[in-house]
Amino acid sequence: MTTELYWLVLTVLMTALFWVPYVLDRLAVRGLWPTLASPKPESGEQHSLWAQRAIKAHQNAVENLAIFVPAVLVAHLLGVSTPATRLAAAAYFFARLVHFLVYTAGVPVLRTLAFAVGWVCQLVILAGILGWM
Repeated sequence: MTTELYWLVLTVLMTALFWVPYVLDRLAVRGLWPTLASPKPESGEQHSLWAQRAIKAHQNAVENLAIFVPAVLVAHLLGVSTPATRLAAAAYFFARLVHFLVYTAGVPVLRTLAFAVGWVCQLVILAGILGWM
């Protein structure tokens, strides 16, 4: 497994787990049965403010997977693996982790910086595919 694929799998796994904190908040705020029985998660008691931000951070992480996943897979299929793409794949994981944590905590400037780092990582991988790096 290439370094890029390794970090891709870890990023997908991490993103797949981002729902856990806000569902635990939903259980705490609404209780077990209302959480399980509600046909719409948005109905019922509001989430805590931090959990509302976690939901948005999770949505943002999923939206960015739509760019990161195909970029890494195309790079792999084309045999593109450079020091820059390997670093970008690893940095993307940590940028998205920091983004989720600071977004959930309500830290606006760090949230934007973490998002920008992740975006640059995507561009680096795409530039590698295009032979620009």
